[in-house]
Amino acid sequence: MSFQNRLDKLLAGANVRRNMERSDLIQACVDNKEAIVSDCGALATWTYPESTGRSPKDTLIVKRASSEATIDWTAANNIPVDEETFDMLVEDALKTLGDSAVTYASDRVIGADSAYALPVTTIANKALNVLFCDNMFRPRPDDLDQSIFADKPFTLLACPDNKLDPKRYEGRLRNDPRLGGTSTMVIAVDFDRRIGVVYGSQYCGSCKKMLFTVMNYLLPAAGILPIHCSANEGPKGDIALLLGLSGTGKTTLSAVAERGLLGDDEHGWNENGVANFENGCYAKLIDLNPDKEPEIFKACFHKDDYLKHGSIIENALMWPNGTFDLFDDRLTPNSRGSYPLEYLTNIKESSKGGHPQTILFLTADANGVLPPVSKLTKEQAMLWFIMGYTSKLAGTETGVTEPVSAFSRFFGAPFMPRNPDEYADLLGKKLDEHGTQVYLVNTGWSGGPYGVGSRMDIMLTRAMVAAAIDGTLKDVDYKQDEVFKVLVPQTCPGVEDASLLTPVNTWSDKDAYRERALKLAGDFAAQWDKAYADKNIDPAIAAECPGK
Repeated sequence: MSFQNRLDKLLAGANVRRNMERSDLIQACVDNKEAIVSDCGALATWTYPESTGRSPKDTLIVKRASSEATIDWTAANNIPVDEETFDMLVEDALKTLGDSAVTYASDRVIGADSAYALPVTTIANKALNVLFCDNMFRPRPDDLDQSIFADKPFTLLACPDNKLDPKRYEGRLRNDPRLGGTSTMVIAVDFDRRIGVVYGSQYCGSCKKMLFTVMNYLLPAAGILPIHCSANEGPKGDIALLLGLSGTGKTTLSAVAERGLLGDDEHGWNENGVANFENGCYAKLIDLNPDKEPEIFKACFHKDDYLKHGSIIENALMWPNGTFDLFDDRLTPNSRGSYPLEYLTNIKESSKGGHPQTILFLTADANGVLPPVSKLTKEQAMLWFIMGYTSKLAGTETGVTEPVSAFSRFFGAPFMPRNPDEYADLLGKKLDEHGTQVYLVNTGWSGGPYGVGSRMDIMLTRAMVAAAIDGTLKDVDYKQDEVFKVLVPQTCPGVEDASLLTPVNTWSDKDAYRERALKLAGDFAAQWDKAYADKNIDPAIAAECPGK
């Protein structure tokens, strides 16, 4: 029996509840004891310890002859699984869902632009996961038949509370040292057949990130650039994209009162412009300060009847009175809040906009040697896009005593499965077509490395970001940085002390600055040689790599 026939049989089962009203889904979460109603009305839930975040080593891609050449199998996050093992996973998921007392299903799409919205049917034996997808995935539009994927839907099978039989998968899935044997968890995707299986992972983000990865794989083949970024729009319709890894300030800098938010995480850029993939946000909550992040706090914790609320608070410490302590990380530093975009006040309802005039790459350089803002040529933009640089800080991981250079290709390495030249070439093409200017913004340290210098003043960063977005930074005088090759502005509107724009000026020990800068440049060169030297990337891009 074909997968489609088995799927149709499953969905026709008496135990399936399909496309329930949102309030009924919320009630099911409570009745099933999948979540608890908090004091504000949001749903509070907690996962097994192994499911407080993504499980990269259990995240697999089916390796097929028809598509294997399109995937960079040398990237650490692209772990292959054979077709037979994946078929076993599908078989187990379908049986588990069919045997469950109640199974929930929803039909949504990924993508606000109907030209490439991907139809997704999520099927889970847990109401919470379908409510999460209701928050995060978009309603199906009336003109879905226009989509290039209209007749190529994706099916997500989720059994988050169940565990795989380790004996059945011995030698097929990895050995998990925590279990002393075969892993009982998997997040696996078949791009060719457009099927995903989440089995044994209670982390809601496993569903979201799988579909992000799927879009990042499918879209480049259609000439559409997927970007891990936030996007906002000014009063005149000008679009800005902000790319950055965790801790670089992407959420803070994109949430500006005078600019409408398209989305905070995942977008596509086609011939129409940019469009958000999602219907909601999945925000980190640890240390969330309502004074500094009032929009996120209100979206998660506003008071409402629980049947109308529907925000999901995942793995945050909750007191017996139903209030949360967001500064307590004993459960996990990765507590999360899922909520619909409509809970934010500064959103653009359509989640679509024109072509971006400005793109900002955000990095938190803990070495203190990158300029606070710099302009990039097209080739430099492609280079920094490929590298996705930021720093790990001392104290954030065991054994890290000095800032460590961290590179995440395209600012989203775990979710970018294709060969790197495809994403880079698409960016270069878009920049040429639309005259988009790219800037590198260092939200990290100045005057010395972490522990010696100080964090860049947020008000100065905001002034530089504003000047970049409004275009006033584009035509000031620039000087090329001799180590990093980027173009450093000699003045910037809103920044009174222009000497701060050249990082060496902020260091008392100039020799120490140069030593640290050359060390970071060496890290770039080593990463390039390791990951990209044989990846068919234009030599003009490689020439812009620091240290080369």
